[in-house]
Amino acid sequence: MSTTTTTTQTASSAAGTVSLKAAFDTDIHSRYKYTDYLPVYDETTTFPPIEPFEAVHRGLEADKAKPNLFKTGNASVEITRLTPRIGTEIKGLQLSQLTDAQKNELALLVAERGVVVFRDQDFKDIGRKKQKEFGEYFGRLDPVGAHVKDYIEFPNIYLGADNLYRLQQRSAKLTTTGYHSDVSYEHQPPALTVLTLLSVPATGGDTAWVSQVAAYERLSEPIQKLLEGLTAEHDGNPQAESARRDGKFVRREPVKSHHPIVRVHPVTGKKALFVNPGFTKKIVGLKDEESAALLQLLFNHINHSADLQVRVKWDDRTVSIGDNRVTAHTAISDYDVHDPEEGLRHGFRITTLGEQPISVQEAGLAL
Repeated sequence: MSTTTTTTQTASSAAGTVSLKAAFDTDIHSRYKYTDYLPVYDETTTFPPIEPFEAVHRGLEADKAKPNLFKTGNASVEITRLTPRIGTEIKGLQLSQLTDAQKNELALLVAERGVVVFRDQDFKDIGRKKQKEFGEYFGRLDPVGAHVKDYIEFPNIYLGADNLYRLQQRSAKLTTTGYHSDVSYEHQPPALTVLTLLSVPATGGDTAWVSQVAAYERLSEPIQKLLEGLTAEHDGNPQAESARRDGKFVRREPVKSHHPIVRVHPVTGKKALFVNPGFTKKIVGLKDEESAALLQLLFNHINHSADLQVRVKWDDRTVSIGDNRVTAHTAISDYDVHDPEEGLRHGFRITTLGEQPISVQEAGLAL
């Protein structure tokens, strides 16, 4: 029988000694290739609120025709639109070998398609330094939550028999799914997310994305016009309070932000809904009942519109890049973590912070 152990380690950093807490199964992980990517919790380092900064928009530097992106010499590149409205899959192109011109065109493609899925990648094996450099090309990285040792900018994704925290959080609900846009309560919330899985279940553990652009466009014009004039409060306090109750360390104090319900993408100029059930708490200026009813309408629309969604099946050589500004996403924890045939879901994400959301009025696009 394997033994689950909680350990506290120390590591050196520019700030001095850092206390790291990790939960792991000694039997499983003694033979695990990606031990360096296992989740640790830094219980020393704190960060101040994020000050305003100039966001990077690589898509603005791209040729809209994308003449460079799929140039690979003699290699064959397969490009598949996963659904009409969201999601593109690419085979035969290595992220680790892209030029800057190709990366710029990739950023544009992700903005246009919401999420781009790359198959047969060597990305997980190029090392943390090169992985970080890849992410930093697209903008400032956002350090949150459990992370990879020595790389606080790599938030960890881990659900296995020896680490059930995320699953337990949803144990009182009928479903483990929950569409959200990562830390949307930040004043300048995330832009791109590079998601890499190192270990995947034999079946299950998919990720679904929904197009917030298509969700906006599906609404009637009177509702579109109403929403374009409204802002919503996104609040990080409930998540932080829950983490503290569970004995987790909160690295940055949570904030509240008022964001337009309809935002404009700085590269494509497309309008997109920007609400999610995880962090959007109320609509500013409305009565409580009005706010709750309108938000529930939008949440139901986002959650239930399968014709605006894409579901991606993982393998351990797949990398996805999604744009948080025009999508919401959810993990699908439909496998039994206690069944060795179904296995472990483990990976990490690299997330860049973007601009303060742009309203349709600021963009001059109001109906």
